[in-house]
Amino acid sequence: MGLTAVLTRAAARRPRVLLVTTPGGTPVRLAAERELRSRDWPSASTPAGADLMLVAGPDCARWDPALERLWRDMPRPCARVRAVTADDVASVLDAGRTRLGTRGGPDGSDGPDGPGGEGVRARPADGDTGVVEDGRTGHGHGQGHGHGGMEMPGGLPMAGPGEDRDGLTLDRLHVPLGPFLADWPAGLTLRVVLQGDVVQRADLDEPAAGGPGDPFWSRPWIRAAAGEPVGVGEAARRRAAAHLDSLGRLLSVAGWPAEAVTARRLRDDLLDGAPASSVLPRVERFARRVGRSRTLYWLTRGLGLLSAADARAAGVTGPAVRAAGGDVPARYRQWLTEVVDAVRQSDATGLLDPAVRESPRGRWDAERPPSAALALLLPRLLVGAELGAARLVVASLDPDPDELAAGRPAVTRG
Repeated sequence: MGLTAVLTRAAARRPRVLLVTTPGGTPVRLAAERELRSRDWPSASTPAGADLMLVAGPDCARWDPALERLWRDMPRPCARVRAVTADDVASVLDAGRTRLGTRGGPDGSDGPDGPGGEGVRARPADGDTGVVEDGRTGHGHGQGHGHGGMEMPGGLPMAGPGEDRDGLTLDRLHVPLGPFLADWPAGLTLRVVLQGDVVQRADLDEPAAGGPGDPFWSRPWIRAAAGEPVGVGEAARRRAAAHLDSLGRLLSVAGWPAEAVTARRLRDDLLDGAPASSVLPRVERFARRVGRSRTLYWLTRGLGLLSAADARAAGVTGPAVRAAGGDVPARYRQWLTEVVDAVRQSDATGLLDPAVRESPRGRWDAERPPSAALALLLPRLLVGAELGAARLVVASLDPDPDELAAGRPAVTRG
């Protein structure tokens, strides 16, 4: 038995999974995160560390080049699967592990076509909407920027000289952040200019209006605005779960994975309808641990400063306006406060009035969803931040690209 075959079989027993969420795939992502935890399969934050790519959500041709780029960057042998609905997750993971265990011929190829071939695509039995995508494409639709027709290493352009903010001439590198970074809003793309690791400029890619975005976290408000009776308790659960999802993302970016998992477990319990009496003590303990953490505070203090006046002027509503102090710690502490309050209301009766009670990211408006103002703030908040700090700022605002895609008309800059 060759070394490749040994490594492949070892990886197939407990594969490292790169979870990639497409717009509209939030329910699938939630199911996938839970399934991976129950199986104790490790997550990979980059393609280089993954054995199996799980694409969670519907097909969207706009994102095919980015997905192909991630797929090409995965080391062989590897496998790729897609779960279109939450019910697909367990079966496609099983199929991916099976196919991963059969990969790795003596030449290290992924399939019968070998390196550079077109590969094969297999679909599960009729009636199963999950897709197993086997093999890799040697000439995919990458996101590289070429010089003279040649793709540059890593798909990035060559650095060019330019003055930094102090007037020094340093190399500048143009880098896209997103749309599929780990612990990043799915589908959000920011194009930044870096000098060293400092953001000199940031531009927001405009989302496609009327795309496949499904604002999962705002569904109760959308239904209530359409005249459907929605309970106050249901909306409170969704708001608390949304904030916990955002906190899980921020804590993961900040390097506190244990508390990120705690946030996601609490989120899942709320979405499953666990009684408030059983969830509330755990939420309160979580809020105390995170809110009082000196390490997290010192790591994030002063980042992404946004005054309440500036936030209101930009059309921001919701927790970002109420966060006294206006930096990253102020925002995550505001989330913690609102999570506890929302859990206390999660068994409340009465009907939701979307004009009175805010959705997780602010006052719901189908024409201009609350995430639109949050996203448009990002470019100016990121300028001057180091790259790691920029990721924390994005996580502390956490705009939902599904709201942007569902909004009418298209979000524009300005």
